[in-house]
Amino acid sequence: MRFKTVQEAFNFYRHFSVEDIEKRAAAIIDEVNSNPEANIEALNIELEALEQVKQNWEDKTAEKRSQFNPITGMNFDQPRFTNDNVFASAEYRSAFFKTLLGQKLMDQEQLAWNRAMELAEKRANQFNVVSDSAAVIPTQTLNEIVSKARDMGGIIAEARQFNVPASLKVPIATPIGRASRHQEGQPVETQKVGLASVTFAPLELIKVLSMSAAVRHTAIDAFEKYLVEELATCVLEQIAYELVNGQGSEEGEGLGVLEGVTWTANTNLVEYTTAPDYTDFAKMMGLLKRGYGRNAKWAMNNSTLYNTVYSLTDQNDRPIFVPDPRNDEVGRILGREVIVDDYLEDGVVLLGDWKYMGWNLANGIMIEVSRESSFKSGLIDFRALAIADTQPLVAEAFVKMDAAS
Repeated sequence: MRFKTVQEAFNFYRHFSVEDIEKRAAAIIDEVNSNPEANIEALNIELEALEQVKQNWEDKTAEKRSQFNPITGMNFDQPRFTNDNVFASAEYRSAFFKTLLGQKLMDQEQLAWNRAMELAEKRANQFNVVSDSAAVIPTQTLNEIVSKARDMGGIIAEARQFNVPASLKVPIATPIGRASRHQEGQPVETQKVGLASVTFAPLELIKVLSMSAAVRHTAIDAFEKYLVEELATCVLEQIAYELVNGQGSEEGEGLGVLEGVTWTANTNLVEYTTAPDYTDFAKMMGLLKRGYGRNAKWAMNNSTLYNTVYSLTDQNDRPIFVPDPRNDEVGRILGREVIVDDYLEDGVVLLGDWKYMGWNLANGIMIEVSRESSFKSGLIDFRALAIADTQPLVAEAFVKMDAAS
């Protein structure tokens, strides 16, 4: 039997005897050593659950813990994490959610929690936390939240994501220039890859989530799923908005592509009077600098695509928009994929290589919990804080079409 989560395996083995648990652990080791195709990830999940079950038995009987995990050679008193990986450890993940839910921690979880809180103190200084118990979201949970960006569609799904400290200058490689002629006997100069740079600002995002006080009885996996969905909605949607419309740090926002690029007619801007036509799209293709065309994609909102572009034809009366019959993508215009992003205004069309639009989530996401309001309202408040910014990485990677002002 294979388990997808530690919690699932724990529930299965929780009533097994210590002897049966140790037998199963030995069997896992035999499988690891004898079967080169063994599913190590699944076996580690099961082994982690077996450790937790045995620890429960030992806590109840107050007996001295003995060595248990034959793979690592560690006993229960030894932490299996270091300062470098504590936020990614299973112990910290369990401790994090148990603490938010007001549940008691086991010894290893408490150890991981204490060490993580020491490390989190430096991160907390960059946030406007209102308590000394703000905790960093576990690495696994954060990765699940960030992965949601790829499922959201729009520009955020195509833009480059960073996890770098705020205010740090980040170099960005641009397309390499052409080769040069060489005369025999003359020295050859090494051509450097073109580099741009970007500095992400320390801009704070805050969201308060309120849940019933009965949440303390929720299973960890169910609560984590809820938290991932809620944070993906509030944090990632704000980032998605600012990638398009952000006004910059002076307004307390990231810088979006519309405000962050200087648009100049006939250089990187095509203007139309009433409605765009086929030649306007061709002009945009012509304005896009070489080096950015290979991965270039169109971006527009749903209304512009289906109310304006869908009916346009070329000089031979053929539609310029070709839907994708497999539904792997929206469709293509002049051979380039179309991205639908409803944070763009009606009538605005962008073309560019979206790897040169970036967003940064520095220091992960921190969570504070407050039970002060639960006495009157029966609710517990969870306050999420993130340091995030958006920036065009290379302005020349984009071309815009809009109605003439």
